[in-house]
Amino acid sequence: MTTWTVLSRAECSLCDQLLAELAGELSPEEAATVQVVDVDSDPELVRKYGHRVPVLLADDDFVCDYRLDRARVRAIAG
Repeated sequence: MTTWTVLSRAECSLCDQLLAELAGELSPEEAATVQVVDVDSDPELVRKYGHRVPVLLADDDFVCDYRLDRARVRAIAG
């Protein structure tokens, strides 16, 4: 199973939207395991992504940022 991670930050409406849309694309089991990481909790993440949130990773590989790329998620989720 793919490990999905959303890099987010507090009070980010785009982050909330991406999470909701992602849950609709994944099976309930996969959706329940999505990890949400506060980008501001790690200086390295802040350096790497800055204000470019939300960011979706699959098995630590970049999938998309800002808006959900449904086609890429479907291709990865299979």
